[in-house]
Amino acid sequence: MFERQDRSEIIEAVVVSAPVVMGVTAEGAGEVSLADAWDRVRRRLRAELGEDVFSSWFARVEIGGLVDGVAYLTVPTRFLKSWLEAHYAERLRAHCVAELAAPNGIVLSVRQVARDPAPAVIRETVAARPRPAAAPATPAPAEPAQPCERDLVDACGTVLDRRLNFQSFIIGKSNQLAFAAAERIAAAPAGASPYNPLYLHAGVGLGKTHLLQAIAQDARNHGKRVAYFTADRFMYGFVAALKSQTALAFKEKLRGIDLLIVDDVQFIQGRSIQQEFGHTINALIDAGKQIVVAADRLANDLEALDERIRSRLGGGLVVEIGELDEALRGKILSSRLEALQGAHPNFHVSPDVVAYVARVVATNGRDLDGAANRLLAHATLSGQAVTMETAEAAIRDLVRTREPRRVKIEDIQKLVATRYNVSRADILSERRTAAVVKPRQIAMYLSKALTPRSLPEIGRRFGGRDHTTVLHAVRKIEKAIAEDRLLHDEVDLLKRMLQE
Repeated sequence: MFERQDRSEIIEAVVVSAPVVMGVTAEGAGEVSLADAWDRVRRRLRAELGEDVFSSWFARVEIGGLVDGVAYLTVPTRFLKSWLEAHYAERLRAHCVAELAAPNGIVLSVRQVARDPAPAVIRETVAARPRPAAAPATPAPAEPAQPCERDLVDACGTVLDRRLNFQSFIIGKSNQLAFAAAERIAAAPAGASPYNPLYLHAGVGLGKTHLLQAIAQDARNHGKRVAYFTADRFMYGFVAALKSQTALAFKEKLRGIDLLIVDDVQFIQGRSIQQEFGHTINALIDAGKQIVVAADRLANDLEALDERIRSRLGGGLVVEIGELDEALRGKILSSRLEALQGAHPNFHVSPDVVAYVARVVATNGRDLDGAANRLLAHATLSGQAVTMETAEAAIRDLVRTREPRRVKIEDIQKLVATRYNVSRADILSERRTAAVVKPRQIAMYLSKALTPRSLPEIGRRFGGRDHTTVLHAVRKIEKAIAEDRLLHDEVDLLKRMLQE
């Protein structure tokens, strides 16, 4: 199944390990090394931003490789990665496109400090298979039964937070099915795959990563060989294997595990990397090994992911972790405050304040963490008790920056159909009467304006239409609402109804 890929991977390994980028110099066309091209990117950034900004944010950025037109850049810390993504991603991308021939953009990941002269790309998260025993010449200290936390970094490629376990996960109506499936998979014997693959999808801060890490730690405690990756760590590991010409070893290691867990799979990019990811999934599932994957939306909605991978991921148990209801938010907040009170005995929040915060901070668990920390900061820095008034002031920004509702194309189609007294089937049909064409074009316009979907994806959701049809509809409605005040107000009302 995999031998057919070896030749192309070996070619890519040569390209990445001795990289060459075609460029045009003053003397004409020629070949320059990836390192030289990256130096030109750095010089561009230094000249554009100044020495101070460059030294602060770009001096420690390194080029890891160039695969399928994607430039893989690494930085030493998560903070630096987040800052660059938030403030300089587009500038970095533009310069990499210009100098590195990277039309498909960039991927930033956090590199890890190697503690071994030749670190393995991936190791198992439990002790290796039993080896022949040899009588020691002198008594040796017994090895611990479980790896220490430092070992978890090497084993998984991503740090496992010991606090993110099943015991600390707060269960409610929106996540009880996902929790039950996660527990069952973690406790199942190696080779037994009760739900394969398990695909979890949810918005930001609703508990996907907590459940994935809990599965990894509990499965490891049950003696299974586990590999846990975030999408960027998987991509970085594959590129590093190509660069060091150890792609075959990387594949063999992955295929020798019992449980593969991948978080934020929507970020996996690059044809070769997606191809290898798809082959790995197929090989593990065919061998009876378990796959657990999480993303921010349904597999069929990940238009950047290969269609065969989407089909495979959607063929198992698909579970959505829903929005946190008020009761669940109250339990989560109470748990966070209880943990803080353990370290700060004088810190106390009344049940009324807890209920108020749980009611108004209605976004996600991370904002509830932020609310708890703000209440603690107020109490410890001011020396005053937490009252309803002080709580309102402390969390005002969390209430004001509440995220809008995530709009789905299906919801848009249903609302527009109801508003214009047609059926959703009419909107998806080939009918070209004026009574149908106008609502169809408005629905396409709203889909482009209110969702992150691409034009081809929107066209597919509207009866398999071409992206040029969607573009024509969007431009026509944009022009119409600029000229017709009544239509402008009508479309604006539809937007508000969808976002409330």
